[in-house]
Amino acid sequence: MAQLAFNGGEPIRRAPFHFWPVIADNDEAALLEVLRSGRWFLADKVAAFEKAFAAFQDAQFGVAVSNGTVALQVALEAIDLKPADEVIVPAYTFIATASAVALVGGIPIFADVQPGTYNLCPDSAEAAITERTRAIVAVHVAGRPADLDALGELARRHQLFLIEDAAQAHAAAWKGRKVGAIGNLGTFSFQASKNLSAGEGGFVTSDDRRLAERAWSLHNCGRAPQGAWYEHPLVGGNYRLSEFQAGLLLSQLARLEAQTACRTRNAALLDELLGKIEGVFPLDPDPRITTHAHHLYIIRYRASDFGGATRDRFVAALQREGIPCSVGYNPLYKEEAFRTKFQDTPVMSAYFKGKPDYERVRCPQVERICAEEAVWLTQNMLLGPEEDVRDIAAAIRKIREHVGELV
Repeated sequence: MAQLAFNGGEPIRRAPFHFWPVIADNDEAALLEVLRSGRWFLADKVAAFEKAFAAFQDAQFGVAVSNGTVALQVALEAIDLKPADEVIVPAYTFIATASAVALVGGIPIFADVQPGTYNLCPDSAEAAITERTRAIVAVHVAGRPADLDALGELARRHQLFLIEDAAQAHAAAWKGRKVGAIGNLGTFSFQASKNLSAGEGGFVTSDDRRLAERAWSLHNCGRAPQGAWYEHPLVGGNYRLSEFQAGLLLSQLARLEAQTACRTRNAALLDELLGKIEGVFPLDPDPRITTHAHHLYIIRYRASDFGGATRDRFVAALQREGIPCSVGYNPLYKEEAFRTKFQDTPVMSAYFKGKPDYERVRCPQVERICAEEAVWLTQNMLLGPEEDVRDIAAAIRKIREHVGELV
């Protein structure tokens, strides 16, 4: 008789995991307060949220913007990125990390990641530097801070800007300091899946007043922070966050610290439970990471310990056991978008020694991770009781014990 739900057996779990977003009475009150005030535009909620979230992330300055992609674009424009300037980005990330570069006229240059962290590899990033390189974008994948020591030293040595893409890293901390302003600029997203969410929204952080003021100007039609309403020293856009979103984010922010602590406890338990099952591993620990935001819990899968069953077959089996999961990203340089963006333009790249040609890019670690290894669990799955985590481990153990049914 079949044991695995994949073959008709009884699944480990039928109940849903913790609902996201978490909605409380104070969220409704926050929205109604803005609604009834009649002050829906450039009032006090955005300013209050900018101050609160910047302080929460240990940053001196913060600018709230319309979404995370815009946050990256504003950060890149704040460093005065020029046409055909190159920006090094990891090949394992959401498309916005690289598309933002292209949208402001730069050329994204893809580097490989570290096999144990899935974050940007400093050696691969250094090998990609040319005379046209202007910045490095360090993505804190899954809420796990990248190696900001090594990447910061690399950026300083080559006189490059370091931008932290912290879209998944609200509350994450490196050596006791929250991420976002450890580099020259940081960016966040408040999109629906994020650990702090208003459906959409974004944020730019910095400890550099000049860069922060440029970011403020760029997001507010090019106005000067101390200038007149119709005075525009920069060409900017209207990338402002709404008062409704800011009110909701202020309400949600009050719960972020407790939610982060809950995710941390449950992730630690899952680490412990997976440590008893051959063939599945969490990302490598690093004592310099003092808070992991756990926007994702990423499992590294090794097929040889599961009778050679492919990662995709393992994921399908885990889903049938009632555990929502996915395989995550594809190597970003394989997306058609980057080939078509540059194929009919005169842009020349120092890295490519001619027109950008992403068909030539190879990042072996990213390709292996995407094809064979990564299994994603979402952050809301770590917000429930301990029994939820034990169900995840029980489902994986069950597949391991009955893997013959898969292969």
